[in-house]
Amino acid sequence: MFLKFLISFLLFSVMLGGTFWVMDYTGAGGFSLEVVGIFFCVLAAYVLGTFFFFIVKPIRTVLSQMQLVMNGKKFKKLYTKRVDEVGVLAHFFNQVTEGFTKVAEDVEDRGRILDELSVAVELQKEIFPDAVPNVDGLSIVAKNRPATELGGDIYDFIESRDKLYIYIGDVTGHGVTAGLIMAMVNAMIASFAEVYNSAKEVIIQTNRHIKKYVKPSMYMTLVMLSWDKKSKTMSYVGAGHEHILIYRKANGEMEDFVSGGTALGMVNDVSSRVQENGITLGKGDMIILYTDGITEAKNATGELFGLERLKQSITEYAPSYSASGVSHHISEDMASFVGDESQIDDMTLIVVEKT
Repeated sequence: MFLKFLISFLLFSVMLGGTFWVMDYTGAGGFSLEVVGIFFCVLAAYVLGTFFFFIVKPIRTVLSQMQLVMNGKKFKKLYTKRVDEVGVLAHFFNQVTEGFTKVAEDVEDRGRILDELSVAVELQKEIFPDAVPNVDGLSIVAKNRPATELGGDIYDFIESRDKLYIYIGDVTGHGVTAGLIMAMVNAMIASFAEVYNSAKEVIIQTNRHIKKYVKPSMYMTLVMLSWDKKSKTMSYVGAGHEHILIYRKANGEMEDFVSGGTALGMVNDVSSRVQENGITLGKGDMIILYTDGITEAKNATGELFGLERLKQSITEYAPSYSASGVSHHISEDMASFVGDESQIDDMTLIVVEKT
């Protein structure tokens, strides 16, 4: 910009000087004083006018818009084809304010999302039972710790007719999508438990209906215990979940077997794959259900807590403690193993003791 102004100034000077040379040369080798005075007045006016229109006014325009931004007022985008310093300044202003606008929109969207997420978190908390049921013949302890605001783990206790259903489940992943799926499954199980009198039928119907709402890559593993209040007998139905662990009080031995079945939402019909099997329990025996957030918890070296450590904790504390004590010491052992490492998956643990 300043180079253009200088060239314009020199060209104007030459042209004006040449004109006066022709018109008012005195013959004595110089200009008249009047001509010289007029020349410098015109020259001064041109310089000031050029400086104002080419430099001061555009810069003032940019500065005024900047002042509006700094005062938090509405501003306008600057339109210019100039490629000089003023053009660069205007372009810089446009880029910065566009960035401000985008950040403001992101902050607004983030605030809205956080508000909605907080509501979803509160709703999910309502899904989990407030307390374990008081059931003759059983002592139950349940804990859940999500990895994010919305978790994909679920557990619940549903009393229907002469049955108590105890189930634990784990949706693939965690977060909003997992939270929605677990809420739908929970609602379906509660509804079908009112209609059907067996855990097997509840699982079959839940799978049939949840399949309509989930993508092929989304599914939920689950295992359900069914306690018959009259006969005081226990059975279970697996849906592709983790191992079922049983501690035998009489001999201090640990039983470990897979729950079996197919995860909910993987296929349309699981009726031919679902089996309900009985579990014989003696006084003091414990059934331990868990999600893989416990066995896959890692320490600082990347080592997994693992199924064997979980079983060792149970066999160490079960001889001396009740269900609540075993649950507490399992949590303590896992926390000591993990240390300061971040939790990477939802964790749920249920201990059921025959009393």
